Amino acid sequence: MQFRVSPKTLGECSAEEWQARVDLAAAHRLAYMHDFSEGIFNHLTLVVPGRSDRYYQIPFGMHWSEVTASSFMEVGIDDGLVKSGAGDVERSCYCIHAPIHKALPQAKAVFHTHMPYASALTRLEDPRIKEIGQTEVGMSGEIAYDDEYTGPALDPAEGARLARVIGEKRAREMWFLCRLYDAETAERWGLVNAVVEPGELLPEALRWAQEMSRLSPTALRFLKHAFNADTDAQAGVSKLGMAALEIFSETDEAREGAQAFAEKRQPDFSAYGRLK
Repeated sequence: MQFRVSPKTLGECSAEEWQARVDLAAAHRLAYMHDFSEGIFNHLTLVVPGRSDRYYQIPFGMHWSEVTASSFMEVGIDDGLVKSGAGDVERSCYCIHAPIHKALPQAKAVFHTHMPYASALTRLEDPRIKEIGQTEVGMSGEIAYDDEYTGPALDPAEGARLARVIGEKRAREMWFLCRLYDAETAERWGLVNAVVEPGELLPEALRWAQEMSRLSPTALRFLKHAFNADTDAQAGVSKLGMAALEIFSETDEAREGAQAFAEKRQPDFSAYGRLK
């Protein structure tokens, strides 16, 4: 593999960051060598070491055979903007990779390729690999299948959906095997927010609660219902809707509707903003 080192880029990186760039560049070159790429399409990304808010991505239009350690941009996970380097951020890359990096902190590297054999499998009516040999059995617990492909990802919601597909595999492993996992593994998998000593558990929980208590209770309430709506199916959506209705019932607009009904007249909503 040939390297073209940019002294400026090398000087701006820590040793860990530079090694991450070298490794990701090598992954692009190897993928090209083994026909795992489509020229300038597909995406290999890696979270910037020591950070959780940006990842490495090549500029759109760069051929995988030309990628070097100094090629990468640093892209913001939350906004998709270039934080370091130069080039265009390919939209589908951001919409797939950023939500996965964010939802699955343990997924430091996300490789999206259209490998010939895997691509051929996806064209079959039943693309699932049959567990007919030791290789297939050994890999079955590591493969997630997406049965809801709707086209190129142009919205981060698609990446969030894929993150749930990937996360479900871990959940199935935990439920089906009933293994015991230590706290460090749970933190690495993103199942817990922090790991503390037993004696620090209650004080740490109280610190979190005190920090939350200074924030808007209504905002927190809706955030809780919004998260639950995603995981509790119809019940979660119903709770979110009822919470919104309860708050609406305390507004002047709702009172005007109730009063007009009681007075048997048409309500006058002209003083309230229309839907936008």
